[in-house]
Amino acid sequence: MMKYLSQGLGIDLGTANTLIYERGNGIVLNEPSVVAVRPGDRKILAVGSEAKQMLGKTPGQIMAVRPMREGVIADFDMTKIMLKYFIQKVMARRLFKNPNVVVCVPCGITDVEKRAVEEAARSAGARDTFLMDEPVASAIGAGLDISLPRGRMILDIGGGTSEVAVISLNGIVVHRSLRVGGNYMDEAISDYVRKKYNVYIGESTAELVKIEIGDVREETGEETLEIKGRSLISGLPASVTISSKEVKEALTDSVTKILLAVRQTLENTPPELTADIYEDGIVMAGGTSMLRGLDEQIYRETGVRAFLAEEPLDSVVRGAGAAIEQLMHRGGPHYAMRAEA
Repeated sequence: MMKYLSQGLGIDLGTANTLIYERGNGIVLNEPSVVAVRPGDRKILAVGSEAKQMLGKTPGQIMAVRPMREGVIADFDMTKIMLKYFIQKVMARRLFKNPNVVVCVPCGITDVEKRAVEEAARSAGARDTFLMDEPVASAIGAGLDISLPRGRMILDIGGGTSEVAVISLNGIVVHRSLRVGGNYMDEAISDYVRKKYNVYIGESTAELVKIEIGDVREETGEETLEIKGRSLISGLPASVTISSKEVKEALTDSVTKILLAVRQTLENTPPELTADIYEDGIVMAGGTSMLRGLDEQIYRETGVRAFLAEEPLDSVVRGAGAAIEQLMHRGGPHYAMRAEA
């Protein structure tokens, strides 16, 4: 009876954003994975959207941090507090406050990092914690039927990691995980502007550049964007105009690493599954997969067409949601792993 009365949550604990799917209600939370804290006594001042607005703008007595880095927990205490805040926000008006949760994690993380996620979820109030591989969740959330004896290939590019996997019969056959994602690209853009124009721009500005004029097509347009930062020479406010061609140059290293991971995954895939992938194509998910021209570059590199999932930003959490729905109704999906006590 408790299994059917208790709540269930699917959680995409991402480097950039945390999304939560509630059983029966769909996606109920989508907030930045940011915590604002007072360094002296570690008192929490803000979490989520409110904390993100403070990034790069805080006085000395306040620090805004991202407790997740490259898809894994970088600051355990801050992650625990952040996750507890998000879960309590979702469960505020619910009768049962301790839900079962499915948390998505990158394939490439270590056992120690997995245990950290499990412990953070339990400390945040989870009744039972299950871990689920992000590529599997992403494929399910993208609408792929992974139960068939057929090769399905997913490329999930998040804020901290890129996951490439070939899935068949509910399991991962081949995968590559690299710690290159949207945040890595933002840093590359910031470094490019600093080196070329001697102007320092913040994380939010670099992300805006990527979203507004990021383009890695062979024939890149002539879009430009004026951005503001701080001159490294005078220390005064300065503005520069950056073009889409310059952004492409800044992102060359990031895109090359992702293309190499896709190519290596295909090279290690059994021939029978490779034929399926050639026929069906590569599904791209995650916010950074929306970078213009990335599908074109994948086709040029591999000869296999690539296309965006219908809801690329939500694919992982929707897959986690499907897992929690099945978990609560049928006793547990075999693509989610129960955390050890």
